[in-house]
Amino acid sequence: MMKAMRGRIAPGKHFVQNSMEAFCSVSRKARRFLLHERTLVSIAAVRLNSREMKPSIRALALCIGFTTNILAQSPTPAPSPSQPPADYDLHWGVKIPMRDKVELNATLYLPKTPDGSLPKTPVIFTLTPYISDTYHARAAYFASHGYAFALVDVRGRGNSGGEFEPFANEPRDGHDIVEWFAKQPFCDGKVAMWGGSYAGFDQWATAKEFPSHLATIVPVAAARPPFDYPSYNNVGETYDVQWFTLTSGRADQEHLFADQKFWRTKFLDAYKKHVPFKDLDSFVGNPSKNFQRILKHPTADAYYDAMVPLAQQYNKITLPVLTITGQYDGDELGALTFYRDHMANISPETRAKHFLIIGPWDHAGTRTPTDEVAGVKFGPGAIVDLNDLHRQWYDWTMKAGPKPPFLKSQVAYYLLAPGNSGANGEWKYADDFAALVANPKTFYFASKNGDANGAFRSGTLTESRSTGADKFSYDALDTHRGEFVEGVEPKEKTAAIDQTFALSIGKDGLVYHTDPLPNETPLVGCLALTLWLSIDTPDIDLECDLYEIQPDGTSIALWSDLRRLRYRESLREPKLVKPGEVVRCDFNPGLFVARRLMKGSRLRLVVTAVNSILWQKNYCSGGIVAEETAKDAHTCNVQVYHDAEHPSAIQMPLR
Repeated sequence: MMKAMRGRIAPGKHFVQNSMEAFCSVSRKARRFLLHERTLVSIAAVRLNSREMKPSIRALALCIGFTTNILAQSPTPAPSPSQPPADYDLHWGVKIPMRDKVELNATLYLPKTPDGSLPKTPVIFTLTPYISDTYHARAAYFASHGYAFALVDVRGRGNSGGEFEPFANEPRDGHDIVEWFAKQPFCDGKVAMWGGSYAGFDQWATAKEFPSHLATIVPVAAARPPFDYPSYNNVGETYDVQWFTLTSGRADQEHLFADQKFWRTKFLDAYKKHVPFKDLDSFVGNPSKNFQRILKHPTADAYYDAMVPLAQQYNKITLPVLTITGQYDGDELGALTFYRDHMANISPETRAKHFLIIGPWDHAGTRTPTDEVAGVKFGPGAIVDLNDLHRQWYDWTMKAGPKPPFLKSQVAYYLLAPGNSGANGEWKYADDFAALVANPKTFYFASKNGDANGAFRSGTLTESRSTGADKFSYDALDTHRGEFVEGVEPKEKTAAIDQTFALSIGKDGLVYHTDPLPNETPLVGCLALTLWLSIDTPDIDLECDLYEIQPDGTSIALWSDLRRLRYRESLREPKLVKPGEVVRCDFNPGLFVARRLMKGSRLRLVVTAVNSILWQKNYCSGGIVAEETAKDAHTCNVQVYHDAEHPSAIQMPLR
């Protein structure tokens, strides 16, 4: 959700296109890349004529994404692309009592009836921290198409009572909202949910409480605590402070949130001064109870377990589910984690009712698709009317309508065309996601004389095993990358094709290339990477990024991931590294990629330490990272092995 979130494109993965939707999740995956091309697009602030914002890829991602989320000055997301007729009735200020007597506020949109009587229809609702007015256009659309639609403020936000504690109250509150709506005279007894990012998460949170009248959920770009919020695999994000500022008080602080120059300047200043992560909220000027709360939960623990379904709860979630995410969605990790966990714990009969759509989109695009993100062109096939698809889904699952024609099989994914013209991208289908992503090819690390420190002196990725080791060094006090790669003006329009980050790698990282591809080659599936390494400090944060380098030199960001080495075996239990000990670190499960690679393209893998204004700084002392500062800094020398006993390798689904 906050996501603005980690992956493919760098930090601002979403261009600011979808207002709050985008803001919130800009992150993770995109964040990574935009992170990595590191253009800290602060999520943005770009206000489209459509009055939506969409963060850029890592800007999107960053902003987005890998890390962050963004809000537009005008947070109202527009339907995509169909426009709602103004044919509905409105009930403002509807109060919904919770079991603890707190009242949540809803704005209710009802379809008109010929005689003016109350309709008898399914109810769809969105439970949002972004103020109900944000989604007015969506609500108007569905009410004009025969559904009662309610926009409900989470507790402590908007006009709802109680205190806002992100993600903590949504399971119980979601259950109570469902059951309250089911009893209303305008409801026919069926209740469904709509929404993405935070409002994607709270659909799963509600479903795990098993409200008897919940008929279906459509979780879009769902954040999944704690994997992609409030940290990414236990690595903290500076974007959290930006998001907690957005959601401070009851009204959105959207203009402050969208002031990208302010946030970039503040995060860079904190980075250069080595301000401890725990003090970042005060340093920015907004001491935050919610920020301090998450610092008390730096790992996956019971606090987060209470927010999401457990295995035995997934087993009982048997209603129809439509999961939607995107290849440049900062919350793809969250969305796919929910999907995989549900599919792993249900019967074949229930699996047949869970459909998955993976578009090419960024976080905001999972609700309002576009044909380009951060310089990567998708083509006209990427423009899907998701409002209409939702409506068809609700008609099918709650009104005995026909199955949506778009859902030809259980899995729909968008295969990006070769090159970057956007021409000939197309939707493809599969009956089973696990089978679709199976059988990747393994490429092993190799180098000549241990030299892989840069794009122009790189090692190789080969299908044959090699013998050797490569080295790089991480100086926790070095601020060069943050100042001169990330701390400059953002490139949100080109973040996914920018090579600044990769070309900045020297002794502080490793670069590997494949040979040129002999033919056009589909890359379809989930990447996974294994590093065998030793370090001379107790801990370090590592990141890996994959790019396609096309014959003309164009770089396309494909995938990104990061890990804190102390959590290499479990996100619940840290295990510090003994100096000189050779350990294995897996970057898996990987995020989904679907692109036809050009003949003559090479794949570039970058391996380095996380040293970013967007991420919590690990000073490698082995202590509590949020409390570390310059006095705790250690230079970490990393040795990556590629020999018979320690075969560092990446698994790539080349078809």
